[in-house]
Amino acid sequence: MAPKLAAEFLGTLWLTLGGCGSAILAAAFPDVGIGLLGVAFAFGLTVLTMAYAIGHISGCHLNPAVTLGLVAGGRFSAGEAVPYIIVQVLGAIAGAGILYVIASGKPGFEIGNFAANGFGDHSLGKYSMQAGLVCEFVMTFFFLVIILGATHGKAPKGFAPIAIGLGLTLIHLISIPVTQTSVNPARSTGPAVFVGGWALEQLWLFWVAPIAGAVVAGIVSRTLWPDERA
Repeated sequence: MAPKLAAEFLGTLWLTLGGCGSAILAAAFPDVGIGLLGVAFAFGLTVLTMAYAIGHISGCHLNPAVTLGLVAGGRFSAGEAVPYIIVQVLGAIAGAGILYVIASGKPGFEIGNFAANGFGDHSLGKYSMQAGLVCEFVMTFFFLVIILGATHGKAPKGFAPIAIGLGLTLIHLISIPVTQTSVNPARSTGPAVFVGGWALEQLWLFWVAPIAGAVVAGIVSRTLWPDERA
């Protein structure tokens, strides 16, 4: 179990550092910023690279919603879910901590929203709580459909990380304006710990909606497209 947990810790750290780091350090950099498109690809690339790096060790969940969706889909042991989720959250906090140290090295640094997820006044597009709830549920549902389908016993071998990474990229292209895109309670928790205040107050949505969407996807997949290996 220790190698799996270490892999999940490092993988979630990388996801938070790479994805949120691109948003904080590079998205709006004067004249040459990567913009929303670059941030979306950064999140996708963190998952793609880690899927190849640690997929054979831990399955590369990097996300409490993914872990619980896989449990609901019959692809992962419920007994291992809690330690996975704990190290995922710790990895995200560590990644946000490293990012804070880097970002605060700039003169005049202000933490701002620090890539935290939010709704209402804290949504990039000022989208409501209801819009954020629906968006996070639906996006995570389809993220798990992609994961469960790409890793199915009948799926082409070796291509799952590409489908999953590009799927996460597409999800970010759709939903960054709505909630800054979570679909991952751990990723949401890391920055929220450093922002505090409103980010912690709104964090509940980014646990409830992604987990609900993932679990529903797992149940649907298990019912309609069962994997003979499960």
